Amino acid sequence: MERRKIKNTDLLVAPINFGGNVFGWTLDEKQSFDILDRFTAGGFNFIDTADTYSWWVNGKGGQSEEIIGKWMKQRNNRNDFVIATKVGSETKEHGFDISKKHILKSVDESLTRLQTDHIDLYYTHFDDNKTPVEETLEAYDEIIKAGKVRYIAASNISPERLKESFEVAEKNNLPKYVALQPHYNLLEREKFETQYADLVKEYDLSVFTYWSLAAGFLTGKYRNEDDLNKSARGEGVRKYLDEKGLNVLKALDEISVKHQTSQASIALAWLLANPLVTAPIVSATSEYQLKTLFAAPELNLSSEDIELLNTVSR
Repeated sequence: MERRKIKNTDLLVAPINFGGNVFGWTLDEKQSFDILDRFTAGGFNFIDTADTYSWWVNGKGGQSEEIIGKWMKQRNNRNDFVIATKVGSETKEHGFDISKKHILKSVDESLTRLQTDHIDLYYTHFDDNKTPVEETLEAYDEIIKAGKVRYIAASNISPERLKESFEVAEKNNLPKYVALQPHYNLLEREKFETQYADLVKEYDLSVFTYWSLAAGFLTGKYRNEDDLNKSARGEGVRKYLDEKGLNVLKALDEISVKHQTSQASIALAWLLANPLVTAPIVSATSEYQLKTLFAAPELNLSSEDIELLNTVSR
């Protein structure tokens, strides 16, 4: 399988990034191990998690990192994977926090749970909008020099603070973000395309999109209000049950029939066709869902396919 280089690093990743928010939430430990085994047997090597997954279950999180750590220890395969985790999100115990004190404490806790001596990609998960950019980058500098983290990346940060991070890093010889993790999919295009795409080009960032399937809406399983009861996440996609959402599904239906694949695979292939996107982040909780992930990098959408999807999703 084609590996893609995370820009400004020596990390090579398969073009699908597994979203580990399901570990310890909708999948128990045994089910998580099974999905991870199947994902890696498919030739994929990139796993994304966060220190606070799944805090909405137990108030503080940590379950996802613990499961991934136990799995890597049991399989003795840490060096086969690019592991990304994050710092800065809120829990029931604390608010958003990217202070130096919080980062230095959190990185050690993540390493312990992951049972590893280094994190490949460490994200600012959410900005607290109060810690000086310099303080955050100094903390990252310290943990990179200590060998705990290889590279840093950014997720929910305003364009202004992202830009400031690069200016401060350049001026003070501090580490620079190598990737951006934005909310981006066929139904959520405007913010990324108007506020972040130019910054991605300017700073040569890799892009790993989250909610790549719009919380499951782009799989096509939610077509009307009755369908919202199909899963615990159903209520979250109510906002997409409008003319635009249904037109996007119609286009996905049409193109998936043409390519003899699933709507989800087409939606991921649309992301992968964007030269700015390195690897979409997507979760799976069943073998069928895994197959939709595996199919996406194999698909070659025609220019007509892409034009149709671009038009209905504008």
